[in-house]
Amino acid sequence: MPDITQLAAFALICLGMVITPGPNMVYLISRSIAQGRGAGLISLGGVALGFFVYMLSAAFGITALLFAVPYAYDALRIAGALYLFWLAWQALKPGGRSPFQLRDLKPDRPRKLFGMGFLTSLLNPKIAMLYLALLPQFIDPAAGSVLMQSLLLGSMQIAISVSVNAMIAMAAGGIAVFLRTRPFWSLVQRWLMGTMLAGFALRMALESRR
Repeated sequence: MPDITQLAAFALICLGMVITPGPNMVYLISRSIAQGRGAGLISLGGVALGFFVYMLSAAFGITALLFAVPYAYDALRIAGALYLFWLAWQALKPGGRSPFQLRDLKPDRPRKLFGMGFLTSLLNPKIAMLYLALLPQFIDPAAGSVLMQSLLLGSMQIAISVSVNAMIAMAAGGIAVFLRTRPFWSLVQRWLMGTMLAGFALRMALESRR
């Protein structure tokens, strides 16, 4: 299994990614503000199911790929580093739109809320790249079963993402007002996350093959 340092680094990347605006966050915040906290949490259930689909698909696929294709690890490492650099730029570039800006959504029934959350998660490229390009960075074939390491790391990502998104959905209205009236803190959040993601991207790009 990965050591505690690797697990802590992976957890920090997951935290940085989940609080960097993306399709899932935009949808959950919009739904929570437009229809209430309960609607946001039901939608989050659909998002979490999408995470499980990606995690299981990636766990079995990565296991086969790393053992079957030469230099697969290096290819995934470079792809992961480039993707983190792109996320850092998205956080730091000027003129970015806050996901806490109000959006009008029509009220929907629970089944549709869950389904829309699931679909949003499946169509989110950030989640696909997380599992396919970033997960292998923290898998060490010498440390035990690649499949079990993939499932462990994937479960950590789901736990972190669901916990953070649940808190954001519960507090979406208050956070939206806070950031709208205090743009300085919105800028601080963007620069903090962008710098952290860029640092992890650089670490991945320079890391040698295990």
